[in-house]
Amino acid sequence: MEEISDVVPNAGVDPLASFSLRGKIVVLTGASSGLGERFARVVDSLGATTVLAARRKDRLDSLVSELSLAEAVACDVGEKGANEALIQGVLDRHGRVDVVIANAGITNPMPAAREEISDYRKVMEIDLVAPFALARAAQTAMRSQKAGSIVMVASVAGLRSMSLLPQASYVAAKSGLIGLTRELALQWARHGIRVNALCPGMFPSEMTSDVTGHNALKEMFEAAIPLRRLGRSGELDGAIAFLASDASSYMTGQTLVIDGGVSC
Repeated sequence: MEEISDVVPNAGVDPLASFSLRGKIVVLTGASSGLGERFARVVDSLGATTVLAARRKDRLDSLVSELSLAEAVACDVGEKGANEALIQGVLDRHGRVDVVIANAGITNPMPAAREEISDYRKVMEIDLVAPFALARAAQTAMRSQKAGSIVMVASVAGLRSMSLLPQASYVAAKSGLIGLTRELALQWARHGIRVNALCPGMFPSEMTSDVTGHNALKEMFEAAIPLRRLGRSGELDGAIAFLASDASSYMTGQTLVIDGGVSC
C-alpha cells in the first residue's frame, strides 16, 4: 500500500488561484478604520487596485501609503449623490469596477424608547440606504462587463436581537441589508452580477470600543458566545477574500456568518 508521504500532489489543481484579485478594481467604503482597514489590506494583498472611501481622508492617505495599489477618496456615503459620484469617479479613472464592498456603517446603542426618530433615520440612511445606492450605481457598469461581485457587510445583529446591546436602528438596518442582498442577487444574476452578505459577530473595532474596551461588558459578551471569545484580527480575511473573488463565482444571494457560533 502506498504511503501517504509518497503521494505526489496533483499539480493540476490550484484551489488558491481563484482567490486572486490581480487586475481587478475594488471599491471599499468605510475603509479608514476597523474591519474596513483590515479588508483593504486583504484585497491589496490579493493584487487588487483598491479605491478606499471614507470621510476621514487623512486616515485613508496613511493607509494608502502602506499598500501596493490603492487610492483614497473622501466620501460621506450618507450624503445625497455621494455613492453615485464615488462610482463615477472610479469609472472615469479606471474604466471599470469589478468588486464593491459596502462596509461603511454606524450604530446607535440605546433602548428603543429613548432613540430619537432622527437618529434612527440616520442609521438607516448609512447602513441600508447607502449600500443600495452604491450597489445600484455599480451595477450599471457591471452589467456591461457581464460580471461583478458586490459584498454587503451586514452583521450577526441582522439575524438575531442582541440582548446585551439594545440597538433597534442597527438591527433593523442590518436585517434589511440581508434581505436586500437576496433581492438584488435575484434581480441581477442574469447580468453576471453576484451579491452576497458577510455577517461578522463581535470583533474589536472603533465602532465596538464601548464593549470591547469595558472589561465587565466584554466578559458578558464572551460568555454568550459559544467559542467564548470575541473575533480576532484576521479571522474575516478568508471570508472577504472568498466573497470578493472568483472563489465564490457560483455563489449569490447568500449570507456568510462569522460569529463564533452566536447565531447557532
